[in-house]
Amino acid sequence: MALVTSKEMFEKAYVEGYAIGAFNVNNMEIIQGITEAAKEERAPLILQVSSGARKYANHTYLIKLVEAAVIETDLPICLHLDHGDTFELCKSCVDGGFTSVMIDGSHLSFAENIELTRRVVEYAHDHGVVVEGELGRLAGVEDDINVSAKDSSYTDPDQVQEFVEKTGVDSLAIAIGTSHGAYKFKPGTKPQLRFDILEEIERRLPGFPIVLHGASSVVPEFVKMINENGGNMADAIGVPEDMLRRAAQMAVCKINIDSDLRLAMTGTIRKYMAENPSHFDPRQYLKPARAAIKEMVRHKLINVLGCNGKA
Repeated sequence: MALVTSKEMFEKAYVEGYAIGAFNVNNMEIIQGITEAAKEERAPLILQVSSGARKYANHTYLIKLVEAAVIETDLPICLHLDHGDTFELCKSCVDGGFTSVMIDGSHLSFAENIELTRRVVEYAHDHGVVVEGELGRLAGVEDDINVSAKDSSYTDPDQVQEFVEKTGVDSLAIAIGTSHGAYKFKPGTKPQLRFDILEEIERRLPGFPIVLHGASSVVPEFVKMINENGGNMADAIGVPEDMLRRAAQMAVCKINIDSDLRLAMTGTIRKYMAENPSHFDPRQYLKPARAAIKEMVRHKLINVLGCNGKA
């Protein structure tokens, strides 16, 4: 099986009321942990690469690792560029074998966002690649993304139909209260997603796939591991999983997960090194880290996304 686009994945997910997990990848162990869980659960996958991951691991290495995952799992896997911010970056990924790209023009004016997104769509579609656009701005810090709370904004439902029609995008990332990174909400506050906005967007774009970014739940187990082994993440608060499941049963067909992967890997490695301070073989601490990612992803596929058995 070759890499696929997300088009058929989203069509099926929308009708059946579940979402596809879009997991950010940076190295071999992360890819293995994610895809081993998906293989056992027979779940379709989106593996996504940020510009920061591409700089860190190299485009060619990441492509070959994902191609190896396709061979090993025989799953439908889409390779996606996360938060492309220029036409040139999106073009490079299209030309380099990605099957999906995101162009994030949310920092631009509405008209400029449409212009940039449409340009990417035209090029990508000519090469059989699908495109995700974005309206609204999520707060938070992650890789090259740094948006303050005052600069964040909810998606305006009045703009979505015009944006989709004028750009030709295949899916749309919206802002309804999620946030990038692990510190999503102020301590003591109860996270809330704006389901009223999602419902209105669903009404205006019937059958159209919606995407949620910044949707890691910040799993307490891994935060605890980090805190017990020299870390200080006591105030980290994520998005409640029941809210994400509700969104997946609505118009949301893609949910992005990155911070939870980082926390699972880092927490497990910190714990292992604290218990085995003399060990220096990377295989000894990366093996349990990979296993932790696998179990965390399995939980997401079944209990949050609902896409197990859908491959």
